[in-house]
Amino acid sequence: MPRSPGLGTDDRGPDAARRERVLVTAPVLAEALAGDRPPVVLDVRWALGVTDGREQHHAAHVPGAVYVDLETELAAPPSPAAGRHPLPDPAGLQAAARRWGVRADRPVVVYDAVGGTSAARAWWLLRWAGHDDVRILDGGLVAWQAAGLAVDAGDVRPEPGDVVVTPGGMPVLDADGAADLATSGVLLDARAAERYRGEVEPVDPRAGHVPGAVSAPTTDNLAADGTFLDAAALRARFAGLGVPHGAPPAVGVYCGSGVTAAHEVAALATLGVEAALYAGSWSQWSNDPARPAAT
Repeated sequence: MPRSPGLGTDDRGPDAARRERVLVTAPVLAEALAGDRPPVVLDVRWALGVTDGREQHHAAHVPGAVYVDLETELAAPPSPAAGRHPLPDPAGLQAAARRWGVRADRPVVVYDAVGGTSAARAWWLLRWAGHDDVRILDGGLVAWQAAGLAVDAGDVRPEPGDVVVTPGGMPVLDADGAADLATSGVLLDARAAERYRGEVEPVDPRAGHVPGAVSAPTTDNLAADGTFLDAAALRARFAGLGVPHGAPPAVGVYCGSGVTAAHEVAALATLGVEAALYAGSWSQWSNDPARPAAT
């Protein structure tokens, strides 16, 4: 699939090239939207327990951005066996992506208002579905407005897209794979540290973590302004967690339900590290009494 030159080029060194394959800045996105081949923009505002994402979108969004409902469009119905946000059925995801206007020959940019921690779910799913030109707006709507760029209000109804979903574009772990990777490679737990330690568990049936997993809170991927840390800082962070630069061991990531873990997969991708997502995450693991929980 051709890459849009308006969303970044690969001629500024390997760190910049890798970053530009995952992230886009607000000024670069604004320039691309003004061009003759604008990207599809998706607004994925969501937070656990918060249900006003659509209202937030109606009040102010990046011009042309289409609202995406994470609960109903980026996940299958929850269950104890599959977790709180199982991967959606490919046919359902394809129908939703076409409603959003996603096309096979157009780049896609996703954003939220929480540093990309919910938008990364859409980034990961579309990459998993076979679309290889998807970026996260670095800093999200906050960065867009901080750059002095205009927002629109109201609903957005795009022309239907033509994307064909072909699963398999990103590696996935099941519970057994996560358990194996915790001992044979590096399994990162992207939840808050107190949940990893088992001190609190506000959502799932048991507290703790997958034995052998390493605590790696997603929020530590971000600078104070909600943008991703630079390459040097991210590299140092993950090296300290057991993911060395160069040829790291196999790496997997999980969180509560496979949402914020996608942000960690994206952060690793900016460094050229391909990490697998344990999609069921702790919400699936903790519902299985045969699975041990470490604290």
